[in-house]
Amino acid sequence: MKPVTPDAALAAVVGSTPLPRTELTKKLWAYIKKNKLQDAKVRTQINADAALKVVFGGKAKVSMFEMTKLVSGHVS
Repeated sequence: MKPVTPDAALAAVVGSTPLPRTELTKKLWAYIKKNKLQDAKVRTQINADAALKVVFGGKAKVSMFEMTKLVSGHVS
């Protein structure tokens, strides 16, 4: 896959080096799991911390499907 470059907001979460979209998703999920941001009751919801809130456009909670759409706006 062709590498994508995260913008500054997303780089705070996954790093700034260009990487394939699949690796970017793996790093994002690793960050979510490490910081226990997956909602305990509704497993498809991600609770944003300060770094992810910037990526999610200020939203405190997003579904994992919406997350994919929001993240794609932060890569080039």
